Amino acid sequence: MSKKYNDRLAKRENPENHSLTRRRFLASTTAGVATASMLPSGLAKRGFKLNYILSSSMYGTLPLSTILPEVAKTGADIIDIWPRVHGNQREQMEKMGHKSFAAMLKKHNTRLGCITRYDLGPFKLQSEMKVCSKLGGDLLICGGSGPRGLTGNELKNAVKSFAEKMKPHTEAAETTGVNLGIENHSSNLINTPDSLKWLIEFSPSKNIGIAMAPYHLETLGQAANDLAKLVGQLGDRLFMFYAWQHGMGCMKKLPKEQELLQMPGRGKLDFTPILRSLKAIDYTGYTAIFMHPVPRGIPILPTAAETTKEINLARKYLEMSLTKA
Repeated sequence: MSKKYNDRLAKRENPENHSLTRRRFLASTTAGVATASMLPSGLAKRGFKLNYILSSSMYGTLPLSTILPEVAKTGADIIDIWPRVHGNQREQMEKMGHKSFAAMLKKHNTRLGCITRYDLGPFKLQSEMKVCSKLGGDLLICGGSGPRGLTGNELKNAVKSFAEKMKPHTEAAETTGVNLGIENHSSNLINTPDSLKWLIEFSPSKNIGIAMAPYHLETLGQAANDLAKLVGQLGDRLFMFYAWQHGMGCMKKLPKEQELLQMPGRGKLDFTPILRSLKAIDYTGYTAIFMHPVPRGIPILPTAAETTKEINLARKYLEMSLTKA
């Protein structure tokens, strides 16, 4: 249960709350406003926070027993489980059994938030919805299948057709209580700002939305202010934000320092306008500090400790940028 829910429940169950007179209410409100006005501006506006989630693929195919102790160290308490080729934690989870996996999560004060399944595609997720829900997760991520390279009305009609095909799957998602996040992957139909907005327009279900990856949008010429505008347009249908920039790419082997330019704070992308927009929509979805190594399936740095340290450098940059936002 959420803190807000528990607070509301406590108020209903405590009879003293019903004796709050109008005079006491006004006095307490006035005192609260006065206190807020005396706080430094940075403290008074410190309500918004990013809801960090750790992608298991950042650690390649290292075992879950190694990765889960790292979650809390990255400022998160939620994990996103990836399968091959980027990781193999989904396969590890199946091999050990769901009960053992749940016990391991509990041991490390971590919960499952998301399962990423690009391998299944958007039309084969219904069994995975049940697994995700059973283990406490609320999001599945995949790409949006369909023809590539379309523009204008051709693209709009193709997105509309995709949304129609997704209806039985979004209905299943509603039943199981999970959301479906479609990533704007460059090799899929849903990969441009227009296609993202049209997907939402043609999908009335609130259980389907967007996993937004600036990495792919940058290749289309979308700069920080364009990305920030898109965040505002997606609103509450933005389920996952990948704090991930293009840098020098992730498709060919580069010196590690160049490969790491995908990470926030290392490449040229200024995340401040994007964070300002996330704050403006009161974004409550997940934020994943992210990159792809070359080849896929290895940790972004040789050891779990080095990988965690790098994630925390990016998180420090995001938090500093958030203070500017």
